[in-house]
This record gives sequence, C-alpha cells and structure tokens, in this order.
Amino acid sequence: MNSKFKWPLLLASAFIVNSNAQNKHSSTPPEVSPMPMKPQMTEIWNPEVPVITPAKKLGDAPSDAIILFDGSNLDQWVGKNNSPAAWKIVDGDHMEVLPGSGAIKTKLKFGDCQLHIEFSAPDVVFGESQGRGNSGVFLQGRYELQVLDSYNNRTYRNGQAGAIYKDHAPLVNAMRSPSEWNSYDIIYTAPRFKANGNLDYPARITVLHNGVLIQNNVTINGLTKYIGLHHYPKGHGEDSISLQDHGNKTQFRNIWIRRL
Repeated sequence: MNSKFKWPLLLASAFIVNSNAQNKHSSTPPEVSPMPMKPQMTEIWNPEVPVITPAKKLGDAPSDAIILFDGSNLDQWVGKNNSPAAWKIVDGDHMEVLPGSGAIKTKLKFGDCQLHIEFSAPDVVFGESQGRGNSGVFLQGRYELQVLDSYNNRTYRNGQAGAIYKDHAPLVNAMRSPSEWNSYDIIYTAPRFKANGNLDYPARITVLHNGVLIQNNVTINGLTKYIGLHHYPKGHGEDSISLQDHGNKTQFRNIWIRRL
C-alpha cells in the first residue's frame, strides 16, 4: 500500500476504536437493554422485618420496650453511690423528686435509643424562671434535655422546657399547664469516638413534646455545662439515663425505652 494512504486509515481505525470504548462506558443507557428489569429484581424478602405489638393507647409501651417505671416501684433505678433510689412513689402512679436526695439513674446502660417519659410540675406552683418545676433528662448521664415548668414562665430560651440545656432552644413552647401531664418522645443517636478517644461524630437528638416536634435531629455540641462552652469528653460508651434533682418536686411517670 502506498504510504500516503496508511496514516488516514490508521487514524480512522483509532477513531472507531476510541468511539466504541466511549460508548461502552457511556452513562447514557442503550436503546434496548440486554436484560430488561423486572419488579422482582428490586424486591428484598429476607430477612423479614421483626414483628412487635404496638400499644393500644398512644404513649404506652410497645411489646419490645424496656419498662423503666410504671408506677409500681423504683427497681430499675438507683441513687447516690448506687444506693436505692430515694424518690417518692405517689398513689402507685408516679414518682416525685425528693429534694436534696440527689439524682437517680437507671441500672441499665443505653446508647442509641427511643425514650418515652411523662412529667408534671409540682402540685403547688412555686418560683419563677429556673426555680419552677426544674429537672432534667440526661442521656448517657451527660447530655441534658431540660425539664421545666415553662407554662407562662419566662426564662432564657436555651434553658426552657424542651431545650438541650444551654445548647439548642426548642422550636416552640408546647408546655401544658402545671395541673396537666406532659410527654417527651426522644430519638437519640449516641456520639461515636475513635480508637484514641477523640470524637468521631457527635450525638444527635429529635424530641416531640406533647406530640409536637421541638428538636429536629439537632447536633448535641457536648457535655451539658451550667458555666462555660460545651465540649465532648474523651470516648465513652453506653451509660445510664438519669433524672435530675434540682430542688423541685417535679413528677414523672410512664417511662419506657427501646434500644435502637
């Protein structure tokens, strides 16, 4: 072959090969699929989703929940130095903070969880701002969801009922009157830590107060502190749920939890 015809033919061949390679890896689907999709190809049958029995009454525990308090006893709780919890049980229905006795905490330890808890202000309304019906729910014993009588009771916004204390104010104030019961439904994702104890990613929390979304998957920025900025400690694992004694006779009932 005449050499002057070789190069155009070689270039044309290279172009065809390159075009075929590009088409092979193109993101544009072919006009006719070599194997048409069927509905069954995207159906996952096993393992089956576990079956539980939901409560007949909204707010009551489903069948897979751990009952932390049902009004009968405080067997799931301990006080200072793991002594028996000293708070008062009233009418076989609810517990009441015994001021000065200290916080109580669960014997069991938890990380990721769904927690339901109901609370009420003391029977006698007394005090103002942070001095009225004050308590708190501490996830892993460290990160506080504020309990307070915030019904017609002004205080700092990141310290009222439903606040992640001094971290995130609630979206709205959904507090009922002191004569009524309130509920928190909490979805909590525990923080993760690296092998050296440093934070890998922070805790997150969603809270419904009386059925109203008040914390929407917010990031918890560290340990709850009364003074100073929040920060994370070195790594820790699952830990107790604790309820705060802040000197008020705040009341609690119907407490249950599900591990997630």
